[in-house]
Amino acid sequence: MLEPDPKVVRELLTRYASLRIAQAERELPEAARELADVSYTLCVMTATSRIHEAVARADALLSGRRCAEPVRTADPEGESGLPLAV
Repeated sequence: MLEPDPKVVRELLTRYASLRIAQAERELPEAARELADVSYTLCVMTATSRIHEAVARADALLSGRRCAEPVRTADPEGESGLPLAV
């Protein structure tokens, strides 16, 4: 698998976190669409199918670890305390 550019991954993680915070404060349709787009892009770039797996793999990439298999968490929303490397 080709590894994505860490700078792009960091920018996407930052945007993802910002949009999650914005949506938690006040739900807006345009922010929801952008959050869906950013989530999809993170999944594609990390070769995963779920956002919490994509965040975990992106975090591993940015911290220099190898993550051969997607990280699974118990929470279906991915809110398991996984670190965001931003």
